Amino acid sequence: MDSAQREERCRIGVVLGSSRPGRRGAAVAGWVTEVAAGHPSVRSGATVVDVIDLAEQQLPMLDEPVPALFGDYRNAHTRRWSALVAGYDAFVFVTPEYNASVPAVLKNAVDYLYAQWQGRPAGVVSYGLRGGVEAGDHLRQILAEVRTVPVATRVELSVLTDFDFSDEDRDDPTAQGRIAPDPERAEALTAMLAEIVAAVAERRTEPDQTGVAGQADQAGQAGQADQTGVAGQVVPAVVGDAAGG
Repeated sequence: MDSAQREERCRIGVVLGSSRPGRRGAAVAGWVTEVAAGHPSVRSGATVVDVIDLAEQQLPMLDEPVPALFGDYRNAHTRRWSALVAGYDAFVFVTPEYNASVPAVLKNAVDYLYAQWQGRPAGVVSYGLRGGVEAGDHLRQILAEVRTVPVATRVELSVLTDFDFSDEDRDDPTAQGRIAPDPERAEALTAMLAEIVAAVAERRTEPDQTGVAGQADQAGQAGQADQTGVAGQVVPAVVGDAAGG
């Protein structure tokens, strides 16, 4: 594969949205990459899937003085996170459900950036006692605020039916179990990945969406340069939402 082909590859980041010791999220993210490996686009090398583990990113609680919408990232850890996210064309977010929502580490990671999420297709894989449905709903709302483009298909894994605890004490709250999703879950995930790959291809046909990750972080770079805000006059309309405060 030559450099031009590598440049045109679709890069999907699987964002592991839990940092809790003993988390089941690592097994879920591993299952996502395993299923993705069977997708024709991945087998051909046209699509690359990586896990982005938020526990490894070690982002502090949001400490940027300027709201992310302006793209004026002051801290080195923010610029590193921005560069990592900007290198991907799309994302699959893996989230457990904590108190009917997503973990703080995931919300915090999303809140750090704006332009680098904007326009990227995104899928959500949630898990919990009832499939993490409420966490998935909330995450889709959060992602809409940073202008990602969620795909239609959702994957919801139940800890009660999609994990095997036959070798562990099911009553032990620290038991991780072995991920063993129903075949329909794998079918849904395959459909989600197909939607993401198609959405990336469509996005690349739009004006100024060329190169790795479509260079969609140009708006963020422009915001860093003049600090007047992404897309100029759009800022006042969203202050208090994506703009922060």
